[in-house]
Amino acid sequence: MYDLTGFQRDLLYVISGLEEPHGLAIKDELEQYYEKEIHHGRLYPNLDTLVDKGLVEKGQRDRRTNYYTLTRRGRREIEARQEWEADYIE
Repeated sequence: MYDLTGFQRDLLYVISGLEEPHGLAIKDELEQYYEKEIHHGRLYPNLDTLVDKGLVEKGQRDRRTNYYTLTRRGRREIEARQEWEADYIE
């Protein structure tokens, strides 16, 4: 997790909280949190980075729609981050 951007960490958290979310569902969640539009040019390259790092798996729902799920490594990374944060946040 140390080499991820804050946006990439937020992507992991959103993916972990939704069941097989597709790109637009992830985008909607982040737009609510950030209170601004998330452009495709920001969203999809960052999702691809998480896939390349082995933290997220990308599946295909149909020809136009991909879905994303955390890998075991992705879940472990989130758990480790939560433990690290708990050391500093009371």
